[in-house]
Amino acid sequence: MITLKKALELPKEELAELKKDLAAKAAEHKELNAYIALDESGEGVPIAIKDNIQVDGWEVTCASKILQGYYAPYDATVIKKLKSAGFAPFGRTNMDEFAMGSTTETSCYGKTLNPKDPSRVPGGSSGGSAAAVAAGIAIAALGSDTGGSIRQPAAFCGIVGMKPTYGRVSRFGLAAYGSSLDQIGPMTKNVEDAVILYNAIAGYDPKDSTSAQVAFTPVEPNPERKLRIGVVPNFIKDASAAIQKAYDKAIEALKNAGHEIVEVTLMDAKYDIASYYITAMAEASTNLSRYDGVRYGRRAQADNLKEMYRKTRSEGFGEEVKRRILLGTFVLSSGYYDAYYIKAQRARHLIKDEYSKVFEEVDLILSPVAPNVAYKFGELASPMEMYLSDAYTIGVNLAGLPAISLPVDEYEGLPIGLQLIGKAFDEQTLFDGAMSLERATRS
Repeated sequence: MITLKKALELPKEELAELKKDLAAKAAEHKELNAYIALDESGEGVPIAIKDNIQVDGWEVTCASKILQGYYAPYDATVIKKLKSAGFAPFGRTNMDEFAMGSTTETSCYGKTLNPKDPSRVPGGSSGGSAAAVAAGIAIAALGSDTGGSIRQPAAFCGIVGMKPTYGRVSRFGLAAYGSSLDQIGPMTKNVEDAVILYNAIAGYDPKDSTSAQVAFTPVEPNPERKLRIGVVPNFIKDASAAIQKAYDKAIEALKNAGHEIVEVTLMDAKYDIASYYITAMAEASTNLSRYDGVRYGRRAQADNLKEMYRKTRSEGFGEEVKRRILLGTFVLSSGYYDAYYIKAQRARHLIKDEYSKVFEEVDLILSPVAPNVAYKFGELASPMEMYLSDAYTIGVNLAGLPAISLPVDEYEGLPIGLQLIGKAFDEQTLFDGAMSLERATRS
């Protein structure tokens, strides 16, 4: 598969041929259900776009029935930035409905399959983007990460997935799930391509009230730089034997590359899980209240306004989305707000402080992305098991930190990804370490 760097150097005629080839390959791999729709009309290097990012003129549905028939009237800031950097939106990728899920099974368009093993999940919620890149039917893609939704599918499909610091990439034009957690990021075949895509979309945006007014300097990765990298033994005990083995191998590879390894301790992930799901569901309940049949997409037939609201939301939302709206409404309700939501925010503050303390000792933290390799469809018995599988990724979102997942090993033909976590707004160091780890584990 051609890299982004090489694709940017192609003349228009060859780019047009590249798009035709990708479209043909996508048709051949239709069974993966990675794409919802394709668009070859744009000028530039084709980039797959998750179905929750606004592209002017596209039907953007967040993989939900409630938004079918809604066409975006503008480009998200990241799309404008892509176009100005020589890229073009190429197609909408499948996702968990409103980014709520870890398997891409909650989509109204049906599940996406993992190209490495179609009997297994591709991860979620950016599973369509991950599957498209892994299958070679996209050069690169954009995803969104609320609690690991870029990094976990990247790990399951054997590609690179990067979540920027909260506020580093504009959220303007991204359908909100958890407003204090969501970030758009690149999904690519290698770290160098992730750098290129990150540099294209990062920077302050006055249209986004959560955008950070922090000076942005494009990253120029230096894999020769020697770093202090924290490892987390207390996290590894809950991972499978295959993940533990890959983690130990990655540590040895980093040592051999000249990095200093430092043991650190992080709070038990059960506090991350509790804080994250209370926060995310509360914000989802608020954000999804706007989908009522009046302003966007689907509108159910009804005899009065109240019935129209009820029927539109009942018919339009899937089961997982309804579950999260109900739980979010509950924790925000009178009598429970202090007991749940306020406590979750206090725990979030402690988690952020803990990361800050650890980063006084190290430059980066090496962590698993998921406790297991990609599991089979139907293997998790309950939604709670799915929520618990996010234990390694959600702390990063709660603390607003940058992180990158990259493949380091395999187990029975299935990719194993680990993540590096960096200090806020220090994507330079994150990419330095990621490129060094990539070289060390691929050599």
